[in-house]
Amino acid sequence: MNVLFVSAEMAPVVKVGGVGDVTGALPHALRGLGPDVRVALPLYASVDREAIGAQRLASLPDGCALWSGQSNGVPVYLYEHEASFGRERVYGYDDEVERFLVFCRAVVASAEALDWRPDVIHLNDWLTGFVATWLAGQPEHRWAGVPRVFTVHNLGYRGDFDKAFARAHALPPEALKAPRGVSRHVPYSGLAQGIMHSDLVTIVSPTYAREVLTPEYGGALTPLLQRLGDRLAGIMNGIDTDEFDPASDAHLPATFDAEHLERRAENKRALQHEMGLPANATVPVAGMVTRLFEQKGVDLAAGAIDRLLAAGAELQLVVLGTGDATYEQQLLDLAARYPQQVAVRIAFDVALGQVIYGGSDLFLMPSRYEPCGLGQMIAMRYGAAPVVRRTGGLADSVQPYDRERGSGTGFLFDEIAPEAVAAALTDALDAYREREAWRALQQRAMARDFSWANAARQYEALYQRAAAQGAGR
Repeated sequence: MNVLFVSAEMAPVVKVGGVGDVTGALPHALRGLGPDVRVALPLYASVDREAIGAQRLASLPDGCALWSGQSNGVPVYLYEHEASFGRERVYGYDDEVERFLVFCRAVVASAEALDWRPDVIHLNDWLTGFVATWLAGQPEHRWAGVPRVFTVHNLGYRGDFDKAFARAHALPPEALKAPRGVSRHVPYSGLAQGIMHSDLVTIVSPTYAREVLTPEYGGALTPLLQRLGDRLAGIMNGIDTDEFDPASDAHLPATFDAEHLERRAENKRALQHEMGLPANATVPVAGMVTRLFEQKGVDLAAGAIDRLLAAGAELQLVVLGTGDATYEQQLLDLAARYPQQVAVRIAFDVALGQVIYGGSDLFLMPSRYEPCGLGQMIAMRYGAAPVVRRTGGLADSVQPYDRERGSGTGFLFDEIAPEAVAAALTDALDAYREREAWRALQQRAMARDFSWANAARQYEALYQRAAAQGAGR
C-alpha cells in the first residue's frame, strides 16, 4: 500500500510543535510494517537541503517546484515556493492561510510529475486541509478517487478565512456549502475543509475524540464532527522511544533505567545547580517543559505553586518554555517571590528539557485541554510522575495512583482551578515521602509502552479500511 503523508512539519527536517514529532516518527514506524509511506512537506528556507539529499524533480504551476529527499529512511517530497516559504520563520505571518493554500495546490498539481501514485492520502491539520478541497472538486484528477484520511491534532487551530478570500483563490462554491445542521460559517476554515472532504477523520487520542463531540471542546465544529459517526476515530500518538531513552540520552549527566533509579539523583543535582536552586536531594522537584499559553494551564500551575509555597510546602518548581508574555511574566514574578523554590527559563532548550525530564520527581501538565500531549509520556519514560488534568490524551495515558492497590503512574484532577492543581500536587508530595512505594510508581510508569508501534498498527488498519471503502462518502 502506498500512502502520501501530507504535513507542515517533519522532525528533524523542520520542527516547531508536536505535529513535527508525529511526522518524524509515524511514517517511519508505518514503513516498518510494510506500507510505502512518503511525506509531502513545504520546502522552508530553514531546511538543510544537503542533510536530506534534496534534488529538484520538476517545475510546478504558480511558481512552485518539486524536490525530493529522505529523512530517517522515509522518502520526502518538498514543495518550493519562495514567496510563501522562503522566510525566516515557519509560522507566524498574516498570510498564513494563503501560504498553505499554495502548498496544498502544489501537492495536488504534483500528481503528474510523480512516477508514484498513493492508495491513501493522509492529511494533517488545517494546513493540509485544502488538498481534500481541491481533490473533491476535481473529479477528473488522477488522485480524485484516492481515499483521504484527515487527522486533527488540535481543534484550537483552524485556519479561518472569509468569503472574499474564497473568491480570490477560486475555492469551489460547492466546497463551502455547509451540511445540514451545520452553521453556514463553519466551512470557512482549512480545518473544516479537511474534515468535510475526507473519508475518515482521526483525533490524536480516544478521550479527545469524545470531547470534541461536545460544545465545550468542539465549539462551532461540534455538529460537523457529530455527523461523522463511525468515520471518526481516536488514535493515541506515541513517542520516539529511541530518541527518548533515559538509558542512552546524551543530554543527561547520568543515564539510568528502571533498575538503577538511584542514578537519577545526579540529574536532579545537576538540574538544581543549572537552575540556581539549592541542591537538596530530599525536596521534590516539579518540572514543566511547555509552551506558555492559556491551553497549557500555566496560570493554574502558578496559582497552585503560590498557594503551596505560601503554606510552607517543601517543593521546588523548574519551568522551561516560551509563549505568551503575560504567562512568562506571571512565572517570572513567582520566581522572584520564591527564589529558593522556583526557577524559570524563558527559552527553547532541548538539552535542558531532557535534564528536566530526567531529574524532576514530578512533571506538571495542568492543561485546560490536551488533544494528546507528549510531555507526560516522556516524563513517565524518564521516571517523573505526571500531575495532570483528566482531559484528552492525559486521561488516556496517565493511570491514577492508588496506594492501597499499588497501581497507577501519576496524579490527576478534574476542575480547572489552582486549588485542584494544588490538591493533586499535595497528593503527589504525600506519596513521594513513601520511598519504596514511590520507586514502584516510577517503575510502573517507565514500563508503559508509548512507542509508535501500536499507533502505526491502528493507522495501517485505518488505511486498509479507507482503501476498501474507496472515496465514497
